[in-house]
This record gives sequence, structure tokens and C-alpha cells, in this order.
Amino acid sequence: MAGTAAIVSFGTASAQTAPGPAGTAAGTTISNTALASYTVNGVQQTTSSNAATFLVDLKANLTVAPLGGNTPVTIGESGAVLKFTVTNNTNGTQDFLLTHVQSFLGGIFAGDNFNVDNVRIIVDSNGDNEYTAADTATYINELGADQTKTVFIVADVPANQAAALASVTLIAQIAQGGDPLKAGDPLVSNALTANRDGVVDVVFADNDSGFGDAALNGYGRSTLAYEITTRNVDLTIVKSSTVVSDPINLLVTPKAIPGAVVRYCLVVRNATVATPARNVNLTDLIPTNTTYEAGSLSVGGVAVGGECLTDGVTLTDAGGTVLPVSGITGSYDGTAKQVKVTIPTLTSLLPVAASFRVKIN
Repeated sequence: MAGTAAIVSFGTASAQTAPGPAGTAAGTTISNTALASYTVNGVQQTTSSNAATFLVDLKANLTVAPLGGNTPVTIGESGAVLKFTVTNNTNGTQDFLLTHVQSFLGGIFAGDNFNVDNVRIIVDSNGDNEYTAADTATYINELGADQTKTVFIVADVPANQAAALASVTLIAQIAQGGDPLKAGDPLVSNALTANRDGVVDVVFADNDSGFGDAALNGYGRSTLAYEITTRNVDLTIVKSSTVVSDPINLLVTPKAIPGAVVRYCLVVRNATVATPARNVNLTDLIPTNTTYEAGSLSVGGVAVGGECLTDGVTLTDAGGTVLPVSGITGSYDGTAKQVKVTIPTLTSLLPVAASFRVKIN
């Protein structure tokens, strides 16, 4: 009897698509069977081994990076935004839990001298990298392998004249995926236990060790800052007066005689591009020998130079708002004999005009 034999092996994997940079998807079954062929007395024979099967484990990794640089802000600004990206370098779909830490109290970064208030972490909902009211998610849900999400840190800058720099660190932690309706629990590493062929073990692969972080822990972090870049703007107020009627000439070439009505026009401008003035309060005392005309306060008219060509929205003396979107308000204080107009945000794009009338006593 004589025989010859040859041994080959055949492998299969359940994944059908080419892996990306994150590698073969976790949970993929890789199976391998050995096959022996041989002859006995000229007759071809074959036999196969059992299948050696294992599951691809989870190589958990992430990258947290700044999107752009520090955000220039003004003192007292609300809703200022820092932008980051979180990339899932894990070979599986994962959730990411998001937290933050501020640096001032720890004295970590040179130049830090204040903390921001009312800090919120919000995930971009539509991929436009711009924070809007439509963005509400507070964690990253079901992010696929090699995919990236933009994350916003939104905060208010305190009205502190000594403020200069506030560093804020975004911290992302890899969590379990698989449930689109809730945030997954943080992953637990199995790196120190023996490999289990039928179980998807978790191995942390992040290596972004640095201040406040350690490698191979499932966390990533990145830091940006709110930076006070401008402490003042070129803000001007131009005031003019126009006699609009008198008891003798009425509306035709009126003169400033007793009983005449005079319209005052105030035009406030911010000439500093890209730096808004906030909480601008205009106040104007009614001059001696005149009487304020009730209900004559208006805001938002058309002005050329310092002259109001038209009245704007008429406000009640007790206080009113020009438009809800603008937030501009105005009122007349009869006790203090004072007109007041408040402008929440004044940019360089559009001046604001206010007018009111008095009668000469």
C-alpha cells in the first residue's frame, strides 16, 4: 500500500464589505477549516478538520480634536460656541458620552483667569457644523466606524472686566452602541483577561495620554478657549432735534416757539466690525422747559446721518419691545422724566434709531 497526502486550509468570514481604517467589524465571525487530500492504492481520498472559529474583538479608539481655533468673545456675551470633532476609530458602531472640565480653578493653562457660566454640550444634528436651536442632543448616538460628529460647547461669558481667557476641555468616553433610543453604558476593557473565541472582548486602543488623561482608557479629550479679544468698540450716538409743528405756522416752516412740538432723534452706531456691543442702554432726560409727549417714543425708524426720516415702531410709555427677535425695548419714566432704550446686541451691520417728541413750555 502506498499513499501521498497534501494539506490545505480554507477560511471564511461573515463580513462582506472591505474594512475601513478602523479594521474588520467587531463581532465578525472568522472560521478556518483544514482539508487533507490523499491517495490510498491509487484512490483519491479527502478528510477535513473541525472548524476553528472566533469572533473579531472590539478595538475601542477615538479622536477628539478642535474644529477651528479659540472663539473670540466679548465680556458679557451669552451663547458663545466652541467647536470640536469626535471621530469613532473603533471597529464598531458606538455611543459617546460627553463631559467637560474648565481649567481656571486648576491653574492648568497659562493665561486662564476665569470660568464661563451655563456650560452646555450639544451635538450637531445635521452636519452643517453650525450651532442652532435645532441641535439638542447631549451625547453622540450610534456613530459608525470611521465616522465623525461635530460637538459644540456653548457657554455664557461673565461680565468681568478682568476676564481674558477661559479654557474648556471636551471629554468623550466610548460607550456601548446598539440602542438608538438611549445612551450606552461605558465600555469595560477585557485586555487583561484571556481571549475568548466566542465573545467580543473590548480592548482600548486610545493613546492620547496627556495632562488629565491616560492612554488605553476609552477616553479622548481636546481643549479650546474663549478669548476676550476686544474690550471696547467704536460706538457713537448722534442726536438731532427737528421742529415739526408750532401753534402759529402749524406744519409749514414751524418755529421753536412756546407750544411747538420738537422731535428728537438718537442714532447709535457700532463701527467695529465683527465685535458686537451688548446691553446698550440709551438714556435721554427730557430737557428743562419742555414736556414729553405721551406715546411718542418709537424705535427702528430710517435715519440718515443723525436725522430720523421716519418713525419706527411706536412703544408704550410703560415699556414695549420693538420685535421679539431683536429684543430691543424702550420706555418713558415719568418720575425721572427720562426716555430709555435697551439694545441687547448692536453689530456693525445696522445702526438703531430712536425718536420721541416734546412740547416747548
